[in-house]
Amino acid sequence: MRRRPSGSTEEDDTDEKATSDSLLPGDDGRKGSFTSSKFDLTRHSDTLDRRKVEKSLSPTRATQQPWSSEPETYGDSETHERLSGPAASNSSTRRMGDPCDRWRSRMRSPWRASLLTLSVTAASILFLFALVRSLVTRQLDPKGCNMSFMAPMYAKLSGFDTEHTRFASKYSLYLYREGGVDEDTMVKGVPVLFITGNAGSYKQVRPLASEAARYFQSHVQQDSEALKAGIRNLDFFTADFNEDITAFHGQTLLDQAEYLNEAVAYILSLYHNPRSSRRDPELPDPSSVIILGHSMGGIVARTMLTMPNYQSNSINTIITMSAPHARPPVSFDADIVKTYERINEYWREAYSQKWASDNPLWHVTLISIAGGGLDTIVPSDYTSLSSLVPETHGFTIYTSSIPNVWTGADHLSILWCDQLRKPIIRSLLEAVDVRRPSQTKHRAERMRIFKKWFMTGMEDVAEKSLPRKEPTTLLTLEDNSNSILSAGERLTIRNFGHSGKPKAYLLPIPPQGTPGGTKFALLSDQVLDNPGGGGKLEVLFCSVFPLQAGHSSTLFSMNMDLSGNSSGSTRLACKNAASDVIPLPSSTRTSKNAFDNVQPFSYLQYQIEDLTEHQFVAVVDKSNSPEEGWVVGEFSNNVMSTIQSPVGLRRLLLLGLNLNLPAERPMVTDIKIPSMQSSLLAYKLKMSTQACRDEAELFTPLLRQYISEPYESKYFVNLKEANINFHGVAPYLPPPLHAASTPSGLSLQLWSDPTCKTSITLALRVDLLGSLGKLYLRYRTVIAAFPLLVVALVLRKQFMVHDDTGMFITFAEALDLCLRSSLPVLLLALSFLAFSVSGSADQAESVSGSIFSWHGNSTIPAIDFTKNDALLGSQDAFFWFLIPLFGFVGAGLCVVVNYTALIIIHVLCTLYSSLSTRPAWIRNDERRRKTVPSFSAASPRRRLIITSILLFLVSTLIPYQFAYMVACIVQIATCTRALRVTKETRSGTHYNFYNYAHSILVLMLWVLPINLPVLVVWVHNLAVHWLTPFSSHHNVLSIMPFILLVETLTGGGMIPRVTSRWRYVTNIIFFFLALYAAIYGVTYAYQLHHLVNFACAWLVAIHFSSSSFSISGITQMLDGEDGEGDVKKRP
Repeated sequence: MRRRPSGSTEEDDTDEKATSDSLLPGDDGRKGSFTSSKFDLTRHSDTLDRRKVEKSLSPTRATQQPWSSEPETYGDSETHERLSGPAASNSSTRRMGDPCDRWRSRMRSPWRASLLTLSVTAASILFLFALVRSLVTRQLDPKGCNMSFMAPMYAKLSGFDTEHTRFASKYSLYLYREGGVDEDTMVKGVPVLFITGNAGSYKQVRPLASEAARYFQSHVQQDSEALKAGIRNLDFFTADFNEDITAFHGQTLLDQAEYLNEAVAYILSLYHNPRSSRRDPELPDPSSVIILGHSMGGIVARTMLTMPNYQSNSINTIITMSAPHARPPVSFDADIVKTYERINEYWREAYSQKWASDNPLWHVTLISIAGGGLDTIVPSDYTSLSSLVPETHGFTIYTSSIPNVWTGADHLSILWCDQLRKPIIRSLLEAVDVRRPSQTKHRAERMRIFKKWFMTGMEDVAEKSLPRKEPTTLLTLEDNSNSILSAGERLTIRNFGHSGKPKAYLLPIPPQGTPGGTKFALLSDQVLDNPGGGGKLEVLFCSVFPLQAGHSSTLFSMNMDLSGNSSGSTRLACKNAASDVIPLPSSTRTSKNAFDNVQPFSYLQYQIEDLTEHQFVAVVDKSNSPEEGWVVGEFSNNVMSTIQSPVGLRRLLLLGLNLNLPAERPMVTDIKIPSMQSSLLAYKLKMSTQACRDEAELFTPLLRQYISEPYESKYFVNLKEANINFHGVAPYLPPPLHAASTPSGLSLQLWSDPTCKTSITLALRVDLLGSLGKLYLRYRTVIAAFPLLVVALVLRKQFMVHDDTGMFITFAEALDLCLRSSLPVLLLALSFLAFSVSGSADQAESVSGSIFSWHGNSTIPAIDFTKNDALLGSQDAFFWFLIPLFGFVGAGLCVVVNYTALIIIHVLCTLYSSLSTRPAWIRNDERRRKTVPSFSAASPRRRLIITSILLFLVSTLIPYQFAYMVACIVQIATCTRALRVTKETRSGTHYNFYNYAHSILVLMLWVLPINLPVLVVWVHNLAVHWLTPFSSHHNVLSIMPFILLVETLTGGGMIPRVTSRWRYVTNIIFFFLALYAAIYGVTYAYQLHHLVNFACAWLVAIHFSSSSFSISGITQMLDGEDGEGDVKKRP
């Protein structure tokens, strides 16, 4: 029995039923599009349990009902009329003056948000604001790159046409020539191919090519020894890719690699042709090309060696700048992710071979140069080669580490930075050898050259030239010389030439076996002189040379006699140390930055093991008159000069680190902090000291921060305070091929004037606000993944309430329910999962190292290179709190997107209503003929034809990403029309449909960024008239469910309720979508599209479950017989 409202009669009941029936479409008995015969919403309206509805909704709803005696009216319009009486049936006479009506309107309003939702949104916006502010204002590295100048000319190689490559109509090949240096376009040197990066121009080759041409002309061309050694100028070639977008599209990357392999073959053929080459005919023809790659061009270079058309040994030297080797910069395209996996697996497998003959990359050297913190386009962590290449074949170096560069570089300035292009070109010129067909020296020699030019010289792998040298200088001293210092005494020279003649100071080299080891360090503000040079200072490592009968001093190229023609003298056979000098930034009271344009300091550092064959270090003051300059040299015990800090990361975060260095200390102090490994944290370092006691200071404190893998160093001159940030352990990076047995962490190397005799206090603190900007660089893809987690949970809640009560609540209301229940629980579970993953990492590594240590002929232990793909991308449990943080930030972003969509739809609805307004007499006539506005929908035949055409275009011409964008636009139009109908009818049925359509729109909007990059690539190809369709984005099944769902909603069809066990399938699908978005959404973001696509397929199946298909019905639909014409009217 239906309960009748008080004061009503049976006649009122009859009138109410008639009025309610008039609101349903179709007088012929057919069902309306917002209901179904199987799950009719109105069929259940009489049996809605009010307590069941209240239980499904938020607890605050029950407390807000002051009129609990009247049943709740959240159903469709018929239910509302049954509970409110006949007066409520007429929408034209309904008023909002009743408090109960106002309360119902508020509960239906999509704008309504709880205090909890607003608080989470405000906190999210505040956090994102702090994130951006930190990125642009805190922990910023200084910019020190000088502009480079050139006179470029480009000669297009039109002979490289369609006979050589199928991409001739899209790409072009050019030869660079420097104006005023190169007089023709004939090739005559060593071929070098420059590969531009994502959306880059072929003209970006000009800074490097110009430096090569001018340096060869001004320095090398006049050096006969260099020419005899096989050094020649470099012929720079560059490819014009029409600014192709390779970072977003794997197929474009493969196309470029295929084209460039064909270009390499063509370039090498130019040197075989006398009409295009001016090389010495006695030299062998080149068989390989040097590769320089910027950004994604570096990945294209590595891809070339994996392509079927790669000519064996045609590439043996690759230098990349800001190239993301370790992982793709974005994972929105399946092809780019799979291409990365295939390339990296090929390189790892090649270097895992036991025998060199089985390694196709044995001859290849790969150098990766990173710009550091200034590069905000590609995180410099991604440039690491530690998981790809062993140290015998390559390494990663940061620009701030390279001698005489000492500055970071952003993503573009790394190409034109004048300080950087010089060591790149000089190292290449030194590495070439035209006497060999490969045009370069052998691999080990190339690696030695690159280490010399790019490394600081203080790394453990840096090679010293002193042990490989032969003595070239005979140093003669008088026997009664008092210039020999006592053992352990420090040498300090404050001025040169005070004795009026050259003078040598001898430091005895201590014996080996000292506990902890001994090292020699020398620092000066003067340039160390080479043998026979005219400088002020020369440093020699000497051993006693007894002159006997038959021996002659003419065995030495240099004879330095400081004996003063005395009868008794000591002769020393010496090696000059100038080739091992390490330049350091000058640090004085006027110094500001390491890259200041001033003469650098000269520094020497040797371990005692490097000096075993010598007895003395001779520091020779070669000045004949007083001159300014200073030298400090000493032997120090490693135990005394090294501080190992045991502080943990949590203690460092809470209390910081304070160190006091005593007044009596070595010149160089190493501070090692193993707990400082993560690149997510930034620090502040402050130093306090007193003025020198007795004499003026020689130099102000100089600090070097460094990590061993990758090789990153930063220098801070005239130290008072410093921003400490680095690229250590970063999220989502694969583990290295050879992990260190003990983590080294960050180290601080401090040079201080030991003659000052004052103590130094160092205070290190975590910079929390500065660390926020580091989070953005490493976790910006989270913005696309975690909000989808929230949207999936919201839709799951909406369908649960709809299946239970027949009411589809608003997105904001469902989000509020999720914030109170499912979202915190899921985030807590994911946090525990992160704990368990980090806890089991050590056990897994120990098992891998003992049981699965070898595979095949591999020389590398079996390593799980995907272990950092999930969740936060790190095995460090310290950062577990980032999961709930990102979850609630995602919820705040969902609120912002929800209200943004609401604003857009309401604005469009207002415009739509104003444009469709008719004259008053027409409106009055229509009002007499119908009580509610119509929801117009195209006929099934027309919809089927449109859908079929769209799917056909997807399978042949356009990528499915374009069809997805069209579907989003159509869904916006559907929401706009649904809102107009809902506003005018205020019917519960229409409210349900509008909420449903709006939530689907929000879901599609969050998937849209995943599809936009490929769409941009397709539009770019159209702009350059490249009409060849993509081979990987024409899968109709990847878009069909989206299209079918959107087309279904255009007809105004509300999804039926599912009251059977099948409703749990909807629950599971959206829960799995949320789980995947949190765990793998960053690494495999492209999969989110396919998971949402599957969810849409299930929703389409629910829609079709209430429809009856027959052969006759399909025939009528194709013939256009619809009973009511081509257009149906949907309520």
